[in-house]
Parts: sequence; C-alpha cells; structure tokens
Amino acid sequence: MEGRAVFKHAVIKLAQSVEEALSHNKISADDIDWFVPHQANERIIDAVAERLGFPLEKVIKTARNQANTSAASIPLALDDAVKNGKIKKGDLVVIDALGAGLSWGSALIRW
Repeated sequence: MEGRAVFKHAVIKLAQSVEEALSHNKISADDIDWFVPHQANERIIDAVAERLGFPLEKVIKTARNQANTSAASIPLALDDAVKNGKIKKGDLVVIDALGAGLSWGSALIRW
C-alpha cells in the first residue's frame, strides 16, 4: 500500500463523512460531545479531528493501548469511554470509520 496516499484518503474521506452527517442533521461540530473514530492510528485521528475543528479533549483515543483492532476499535473505544465516565447518557457522539477496501462511514448516536 501507498502509506502517504492512504493517510490522505483516510483523512479527507473520514472528515467529509462526518461533515455530511452533521449537515444532514443540521448540527455543527460544536454540538458534538464526543468524537469516537476508528482507531487506525493517532496521526489519522488527530488530522481528522483538526480538519473538523474538534478539540482533542472531545476525541476518544485508545489506539495507543489497544492498537488497530479493525472493526472492534470503535466498540472498544466506546466501552472504554463509558467505563471511564467520559460518555454519559444524553451525550451526542459521532463515530467515524474507514475499513477494508477503503470504504468509510459515520454515524451520530444520542447516548
């Protein structure tokens, strides 16, 4: 794989996916309580958060502890954030993933 090209593709597509979800629901990044991205690596997570204007304090990152666990990375990150008292009932959470075949998607969840 072309690492640099995959990084650029991931950042652009993940950010666009979140922007579309926000726009479709007529909300802004300021309305989001937590951003829980796919935990591929911290460089991608930080670049997407920066592009979207999410402060790093609102970004759940577990890649350093769990590595890239593929499809399990978001559920594991959500579980960690709930257990650690970050995500609470009523919070608006956006999840964002890039997967096999370089497909991508986002979802908004009212916890």
